[in-house]
Amino acid sequence: MEEGKQGLKVAIVHDWLTQMGGAEKVLRSILDLYPDADIFSIVATEDIKKKLGIEHVAESFICHLPFGRSKYRNYLQLFPLAIEGFDLSKYDIVISCSSSVAKGVLTHSNQLHICYCHTPARYVWDLTWQYLKEKKLTSRWNPLTLYVRRVLHKFRIWDVISSNRVGHFVANSKNVARRINRVYRRDATVIYPPVYTHLFVKSTEEKEDFYLTASRMVPYKKIDLIASAFSKMPDKKLVVIGTGPEDGNIRKVAGKNVEFLGYVPNDKLNEYMQKAKAFVFAADEDFGIVPLEAQACGTPVIAYGHGGCLETIKDGETGVLFWKQDEQSIIDAVKTFEAEGANKKYTADACREWAETFSNERFKTEFSNFVKEKWTEFQEGQKL
Repeated sequence: MEEGKQGLKVAIVHDWLTQMGGAEKVLRSILDLYPDADIFSIVATEDIKKKLGIEHVAESFICHLPFGRSKYRNYLQLFPLAIEGFDLSKYDIVISCSSSVAKGVLTHSNQLHICYCHTPARYVWDLTWQYLKEKKLTSRWNPLTLYVRRVLHKFRIWDVISSNRVGHFVANSKNVARRINRVYRRDATVIYPPVYTHLFVKSTEEKEDFYLTASRMVPYKKIDLIASAFSKMPDKKLVVIGTGPEDGNIRKVAGKNVEFLGYVPNDKLNEYMQKAKAFVFAADEDFGIVPLEAQACGTPVIAYGHGGCLETIKDGETGVLFWKQDEQSIIDAVKTFEAEGANKKYTADACREWAETFSNERFKTEFSNFVKEKWTEFQEGQKL
C-alpha cells in the first residue's frame, strides 16, 4: 500500500520499547513498510529507539512516574489507562503490535485497526500461577497477594473487552491463533514473524564438538533444565550464552562441562551458532525466532515439542523434538540426535532452506498484502 500517495495516515502502537527482542524485530519490519507512521508506546528507551532507527516515540504518562522507564511493569494496573490515553483520532489505519495492552487503544468507526498479536498477555492468562509462584504470592491471606490477584482479575476483564476494538487479528503462529480464539473468541490470520536470514551465514565447515543454547536467563526459558540435563552427560559440552536474573541459579546446577559466556555480540553469537553441533531449546514459546536463526546458520535444533517449535522445526529433518520439559527427555533427545546424526541425517542445506521460508522479505510481502486487502474491504464497507 502506498500510503503517502493516498494521503493515508498510519499509527503504530507497541506495548513498550525497552529491549530488542522478537517483537521489536517485527516492529522494525513493519516500519520498513510504513516509514512515515507515527509510533506510540507506554515507554521507550533511547537505546531501543536508536537500534530501531526512529527519532520520536509518543510515550504514555507512565514514563513520568517514579522508575517508570525501568520498573514500568509495576504499573500494570495503570496500563489500560495509559494505552487509552493516546489520541489516535487523526489516523486512517492503526496497527498495534501487542503481547499485552497495545491492542486496547481507542479508535473510531472510520479507522481500520489491525493487531499483530504475539500472544494474549500470558501473565494474566496461561502463566498466572507461574507468575504468582515466582513472586511468592500464593498465600491466600497475604494482603499483597490479594491485591495482585485483584489487579490481574480486573485486567482480564479489560483485556477481553478491549479485544473488541480490533478490526482484524494477525497471529504470529497457529499456536497463538488458537490462544486468541480461546481467550477472545476471535479468528486470526497467521503471518509468521520475520527472521533476518540475510544476517546469518550457513556454516560450510565441520561442526565442533559442543552444543549451544542462548537466551535471556528468565524462568520460562528453562535454561536451568538444559544445564542440569547436560551436567548428567559429562562427556558432552554445552555452551550457554546470555544474561538475566536467573544466571546465578542456573550456574548452581551446571556441571564442569557447561561453559557460560554471558553476553556476546551478535556476530559472535552467529559464529557459535555456525559451529555448534546443535542448538538446544527447552522453552514453551509462542513462536520462537532463535531456533530459526540457528537453522539459518545450518545448525539443527533439539527442542521441546510444544507451542511455536511445532511450526518452526521439522522433526527428523532439521532437528529433534522432545515431548516433556524434563531432564531425561533432553538426554534422550540428544542421544537420538547423535545416533541419527551419525548418518548425516541433518544437513546444513536442509536447515538453511527451511529457515529461508520464514524470511523478512516473505513477512513484509504477506503483511503488506494483508493490510491492502483489509483496507480495500474497509473502504467498500464504508460506502454501504
